[in-house]
Amino acid sequence: MYLGTQVGARDDDDYRVFAQLGVKHISADPPGRPKDWTLEDLERHRDKVESFGLILDMVQLPLPSQPIEKASYPDILLAGPDRDRQIDAVCGMIENCAKAGIPAAKYNLNLIGIPRTEMEPGRGGSRNEAFRWDKADQEAEPGLAGVLSEDDNWERIDYFLERVVPVAESNRVRLACHPHDPYTPPGYRGVTRVLGTVEGLKKFVLMRESAYHGLNFCQGSVGEMLDNPRKEIGDIIRWFGTRGKLFNVHYRNISGGKLSFMETFPDEGDMDMVESLKIYKEVGYKYMVMPDHVPHISGRDPQGTAFAFCYGYIAALIQALETSQI
Repeated sequence: MYLGTQVGARDDDDYRVFAQLGVKHISADPPGRPKDWTLEDLERHRDKVESFGLILDMVQLPLPSQPIEKASYPDILLAGPDRDRQIDAVCGMIENCAKAGIPAAKYNLNLIGIPRTEMEPGRGGSRNEAFRWDKADQEAEPGLAGVLSEDDNWERIDYFLERVVPVAESNRVRLACHPHDPYTPPGYRGVTRVLGTVEGLKKFVLMRESAYHGLNFCQGSVGEMLDNPRKEIGDIIRWFGTRGKLFNVHYRNISGGKLSFMETFPDEGDMDMVESLKIYKEVGYKYMVMPDHVPHISGRDPQGTAFAFCYGYIAALIQALETSQI
């Protein structure tokens, strides 16, 4: 396994900084919207990334985490009239990834975004994202996606997987789905989020089973599903890891657990991230380990500094693990 990032480069200097910090492997998208990318767009983007001494490990399918308006919700998720055409477009993108030498693609099957409550103070006065069920609008009306039952949610997911997994398998492109973030009670905002529980994620990876169908495993999001993340996370990593279902790791920590948590830097939350990394190695995980969300900090480049800290933390732990120092 190796250090990676999915932070979008703001300009060419960011690519140079990645290379200078030793973040050689990246998940990065070409300019424009995913559904509009051509093979030439992907090849041009790959060549640009490689010109900085970096490797393009992954791109995003046109299934984002936070649709912001009705028109941006794919019919793939809404079972709308354009669903089959959109799925065909996704299959075409998977084929183009293979032609461009991009080995993996990430995506979300998410209809209500990433619910959070007000930000909370963290270490040294940082501002951290949080979700407290007792502060949430528990009676919130259904969102732009409307009402979706558990059975209907699974039907739509299976309809998608039945068509795209064979294409991914024949093209040897790994499809990495992000868990729902966070767990929310059934019916919240009209939707029962079936990928917001560990049992749901297990069911998901065994549907249309393939070595190219797995998870963009966000350790923070999975921790948000658990009553005791520190105690439970190790066995969960082992379950998915031993079955070859981990295609990318969002190495993120939280303080708290199910329905009451705050995001933190990786070194300060409740999960033992050193122990977690040992387990990723134990199960033979061999892809990127990357920061995901980071606290909002002070300074002239808050995002760049916060992520740089995380890169250094992850790189040091991987090096220590490889040299048997931890």
